[in-house]
Amino acid sequence: MPHKESSWKFAEELVTEVDAIGLARQHSLEAGVDAVSPGVGAQLALTTALVSAKSIIEIGTGLGVSGLWLMQGAPGATLTSIDIEVDHQQTARESYVLAGIPANRVRMITGRASEVLPRMNESAYDVVLIDADPDGVIEYVEHGLRLARTGGVVLVAHALWNGRVANPAAREATTTGFRTLLTEVSTSPAVFSALATAGDGLLQLVKR
Repeated sequence: MPHKESSWKFAEELVTEVDAIGLARQHSLEAGVDAVSPGVGAQLALTTALVSAKSIIEIGTGLGVSGLWLMQGAPGATLTSIDIEVDHQQTARESYVLAGIPANRVRMITGRASEVLPRMNESAYDVVLIDADPDGVIEYVEHGLRLARTGGVVLVAHALWNGRVANPAAREATTTGFRTLLTEVSTSPAVFSALATAGDGLLQLVKR
């Protein structure tokens, strides 16, 4: 195994997930939902802890893995989670209960993100996580930056898209979309940006 791959594997395996996250991950595997990796999850928790997040929004509930990690770093925060799959959200809610997260700290919104996000309050969130339909990632980031407060953080999961973004020969629409996003934010005066290689990549933006 190449040196970098062995280092990435070591970093992922170093993370210990609490029971509730482990169960949510198992539910995700059974449902065929691609949850964030343990390494990315740890970075989500670190981010919410660093900014002392009080208000978090995630685009893409999944089965609750990402939400649990976000709340682990900021147990006093309120999480708003958007997803089109009501059954997935119900399973995620059960995982939040198992983790001891009060029901009044989680707000589930069932619907298409493209329809829900325009109605959300501007500059109202400390942390925005985007882990939804990859074909809409550029639109979601635009909304995320609108929703984040100045100094707030926008996180984009799967930013390396199965390792294809780094391959110039990969030119399908989804890969091109991520590649365009990464290129544009790297020189944008509106954000500070960094790309972590944990898991499938995590783009981190701080709104200036």
